[in-house]
Amino acid sequence: MGFFADPLYSPKYEIVGDEIAVIDTGKGVIRVKLDGAGAPVHVANFCELAESGFYDELKFHRYVPGFVIQGGCPNTRDMTPEEVASGMPGPSGLPGTGGPGYRIVHEYDSNPRNSHVDCALAMARSNDPDSAGSQFYLCLGPQHGLDSGYTVFGNTIEGQEVIPELRAGDVINSIRIEHA
Repeated sequence: MGFFADPLYSPKYEIVGDEIAVIDTGKGVIRVKLDGAGAPVHVANFCELAESGFYDELKFHRYVPGFVIQGGCPNTRDMTPEEVASGMPGPSGLPGTGGPGYRIVHEYDSNPRNSHVDCALAMARSNDPDSAGSQFYLCLGPQHGLDSGYTVFGNTIEGQEVIPELRAGDVINSIRIEHA
């Protein structure tokens, strides 16, 4: 069972199969086709969080050039972009250490399309494979070394030019779910 004593969360969102995440950032809009067939728990979880407004006004908190841009930590909500970019702790804790209060099962070894291609959308986690919750990242170039340990749950279909412009501190205005 690992470090966590709590059970894994099972999202209630019912996947249609044509979900598109519209990630509205301060640098532009990114549209990601979600892979509900390959990573159903991750997609349902992400859709629930997005539809509840969880991601609204959070900031990207981690930027590693040529690797990933990461966001989805609720600790960044009450911080300024400058505070997040500096890596300082906020009123709710250190950026990158927060989550939704639960965790979901990993799907990287059951998803036939679990490929960290350029601009792929995947879930961040801690050392426990079943520790993902709300933090996600977008790949800045192919990152196939992550394929065997992190779940990819979408691929960018519009806004690929926005992703490399994002930095720590940039605002996620909102994430909305549309249907293709």
